[in-house]
Amino acid sequence: MGAGKTSVGRKLAKRLGRRFVDTDAVIATEHGAIPHLFATVGEGAFRALEREVVQRELRAGGVVALGGGAVLDPSTREALRACTVVLLTVSEEAVLERLAGGRRPLLTEGIASWRRIAGEREPIYRALADVTVDTSRRPMTRIAAELAAQLEQAPDGAPQQEGTST
Repeated sequence: MGAGKTSVGRKLAKRLGRRFVDTDAVIATEHGAIPHLFATVGEGAFRALEREVVQRELRAGGVVALGGGAVLDPSTREALRACTVVLLTVSEEAVLERLAGGRRPLLTEGIASWRRIAGEREPIYRALADVTVDTSRRPMTRIAAELAAQLEQAPDGAPQQEGTST
């Protein structure tokens, strides 16, 4: 949360000439605001919706930004194995600035919630990541340019799918 998935993903897709989709935005468009979904149907039902959207969008290809909790689902992790996964990391100091005033349903305890969630998910993120980039203090445009260059130089050509998650 707060690592810049949408910003970097959008810029990366443009540089690669690929389609970009943010699965959280798709969920919100198709099912309503995520905080409302958490409040009305609960996290379990939200995760089921998320799994369906993520799998559909990964099959469609392009650059796909996943919500941070999407990787909690084993079938999503399996689908990501066929993709080039870019893990965006962010320092606690930078995330404090980025999340100020936001409405994220899992951050009810502020930075303490972020620390707990990041700590719980980090091993999964690291296990899935093909590329890891820290977004704490660098311009998102530069990060996207460097990622694009790196992905375009892959030995077998640019991957057909990229997923970004943190």
